[in-house]
Amino acid sequence: MTEKTRFMLALIAPAAVAILLFQIVPILTGANASFRDWTLYDPKRTWVGFANYVHVLRDPEFLGIVLPNTFGFMAASVACALVLGLAIALMLNRRFPGRWLVQTLVLLPLMVAPVIAAIMIRWMFNDQFGVVNAALEGLGFAPITWLTQRWTAFPVILLTDVWLWTPWFALILLAGLQSLPPEPFEAAQIDAAGAWRTFRYITLPMLRPVMVVCVVIRAIDAFRTFDIVWTISGGGPARATEVFSIYAYVESFQFLNLGRGSAAAVIGAIIIVVFALLLYRLLNRLVEVSR
Repeated sequence: MTEKTRFMLALIAPAAVAILLFQIVPILTGANASFRDWTLYDPKRTWVGFANYVHVLRDPEFLGIVLPNTFGFMAASVACALVLGLAIALMLNRRFPGRWLVQTLVLLPLMVAPVIAAIMIRWMFNDQFGVVNAALEGLGFAPITWLTQRWTAFPVILLTDVWLWTPWFALILLAGLQSLPPEPFEAAQIDAAGAWRTFRYITLPMLRPVMVVCVVIRAIDAFRTFDIVWTISGGGPARATEVFSIYAYVESFQFLNLGRGSAAAVIGAIIIVVFALLLYRLLNRLVEVSR
């Protein structure tokens, strides 16, 4: 081993030790717990094999509520944030008076912690003294109990997540727009192509690689969303807005069954890895992104 190799290993050793202690070891511990009857009131930790996995996969709430909520939230959040972020990026890519002020306002949600934003939204949509119901009453409408029904609580959660993540899409897509070569746009301008045709046949195809990366990264993150849902609704009412991360948390720390909670976490990890690979390959084929 040369001196250069030893020096390189010494540089990466702290990061490798941190990854080992705070990622690899917890993953192995959780995987081991998923095969045991591991409850806080029973220290025996009996080996039960795949019994916890079978219980989770047969749980009607997991199959009928948690997975549909998780994938529905992920699809709606990514789609809405992508469309809005692309529209904002296209707007900010043009020069106009006050653009710096608009950029600052657009990036403000990135400076707010998700939990703080969720608390703010929960108070805004409070059915008794929230500002949203106050505005509705001022317009002559009856107040709505937003967080006590599934079909009103879920859009509130979705609104919060989209508000937080749209600036991220806008920032990445704006960087992609500003890195595009100007020659195709100059040729389109010479050919008198309209704005829509230029966007459809030049801007969008050239921006697709950036969009694919954004969608895959954001889809993985949306699948494991916890803080926003827990702060706004806690998975309620009656577990109606429960997503995958809430399910694993409830099994582990409310029902005190670490084995089932760990099994749910492992199942979720497998699902998101497979889904991310399939999503990337699908998008890669649809948009013809070169590897």
